[in-house]
Amino acid sequence: MKGLAEGFAAGYACLSARADLLDRINVFPVADGDTGANLRISLGPLRACGQDMKAVAAQLNRSATGNSGNIAAAFFSEFLRAEGIADLPNRAARGRTKAWQAVAVPLTGTMLSVFDSLAEVLARRPVSHAGCAAILAALRDAVLTTASILADLRLAGVVDSGALGMFVFFDGFFRAITGYSEKDGPLLDLFPGRLTVSADFRPEASDAYCVDAIIRPAVGSSLSKEAVAELGESVVVMADQAQLKIHIHTADPQELRMRLTSLGEVVSWADEPLDMGRGGRQPPPDPAGCLHIMTDAAGSLPRELAWRYNISLLDSYIVSGDTARPESLCSPDTIYSLMRQGNKVTTAQASLAERQQLYRSVCEQFGRTLYLCVGSAFTGNYGAAMAWKKEHDHDNLLEVIDTGAASGRLAVIALLAARAARDTVSADEVRTYALSLVDRCREYVFIDTLRYLVAGGRVSRAGGFFGDLLRMKPVISPTREGVRRVGVVRNRQAQLAFALEKVAAEAVDRSGTFLLLQYSDNRAWVEEVVHRRLEAVLPEAEIVLVPLSLTSGVHMGPGAWSLAFASKTMP
Repeated sequence: MKGLAEGFAAGYACLSARADLLDRINVFPVADGDTGANLRISLGPLRACGQDMKAVAAQLNRSATGNSGNIAAAFFSEFLRAEGIADLPNRAARGRTKAWQAVAVPLTGTMLSVFDSLAEVLARRPVSHAGCAAILAALRDAVLTTASILADLRLAGVVDSGALGMFVFFDGFFRAITGYSEKDGPLLDLFPGRLTVSADFRPEASDAYCVDAIIRPAVGSSLSKEAVAELGESVVVMADQAQLKIHIHTADPQELRMRLTSLGEVVSWADEPLDMGRGGRQPPPDPAGCLHIMTDAAGSLPRELAWRYNISLLDSYIVSGDTARPESLCSPDTIYSLMRQGNKVTTAQASLAERQQLYRSVCEQFGRTLYLCVGSAFTGNYGAAMAWKKEHDHDNLLEVIDTGAASGRLAVIALLAARAARDTVSADEVRTYALSLVDRCREYVFIDTLRYLVAGGRVSRAGGFFGDLLRMKPVISPTREGVRRVGVVRNRQAQLAFALEKVAAEAVDRSGTFLLLQYSDNRAWVEEVVHRRLEAVLPEAEIVLVPLSLTSGVHMGPGAWSLAFASKTMP
């Protein structure tokens, strides 16, 4: 039996590992495919709770995003304040009330129903090893009923994504704090036929925007939940001391901001189109190929590109101040802006529990999986995967390859392997192809300034000072042995000349070359100058432009860029 902090971390690990599944079945209140992502961001403070639960509650309020994330944050801001297991029923009841009160138009058939069920079952059954199965059964039943309550869910043939997310969280939470270890089987068996959107479901497109804002009401203003509810849809409002955290869908974010500004001070504001990214689109079908591909987000592989090829990503975390966010869910613009302003930004690995839960999740969902792991010279992910496999992978579903790669080189290996898995029926051929890519793929990373490597301890302060004094711009390459310096140049034009020389000399399969061009906060120059020069050198090559992995970007700094390339030809 573990303490509550360990329970919250265990619940978050389970939720994080199944976030992509939650995104795939997200059809309510709009089919914007981001419930899992929003819950990962919003509940991130729970992954490593400290002793000051009041501070964690404040972090939840600040980090909450999206409809599901804000409602969940309202509940957990009360639930996490439990002083022990005996206090959980009281806190569940208070959290349930707070979540219902936060929603302008609350509906059953959502995660609110799971909170109802939790409060009810804890009121009549103690939290214990003996009672854990009954608690989880009640929560499972609450999730199953959502498929028949709301019209969109009935038409799509799925359970509510947010409700399922809460079940997954509580499954990990209660198992951890009670020591209950009886297996209930994979989610696909617990919710049969309710985890795949019906092929004939057609969600309505939306031209609205999702807004998350914090408002400090003016003295005497009428800024209340009821007043905000008249300004848009899917409204969630939480009070935080003298401020209001607001989530709302609106057709005109500028007009909404003007109206809120007239009622108080806008402390923070974020808006994005509901149809941005996967919004309104059907999720990709399970690949018809022979195996699933998994890799690390430390490769320069954006979520949208991974989604398109049905690649599962294991995230690292980008840490700034008291905030840690999954790498693939960070805004590069925000991160590089913080770095240029002198703020300390670092990276952290996913917890061992998060990694283990993801291994289990991908194997349960997709069966045979090839994990193309970031090089063991850079992280401990390879060792963690092999240890889990030895103890738990009795059906030999997870195969792990230490690629020796990172950033763009890892992304090229994963992308081309995913294409091969989609287009061939032989898993052995895909494995052989991936191993050949490990040997054939090359990458050159161009660093603009040494001061970020110095700040991270990767270059001595003296070396960094003299390097910048002499305007040295190192060129490095990630290899199986670690990062290797392969050159030093003086300026951007020399970087470009170096890159063109290497491509011309090493891209021997010119018509079949795949190039991944990566930028940090210098997209305009990389796209308009580097990309065009590469097209001139290799006019028949396939060139893909993506952001540089933030795990790399945080250490290498703004201004960095990279080029990775390999022949697409299968051996």
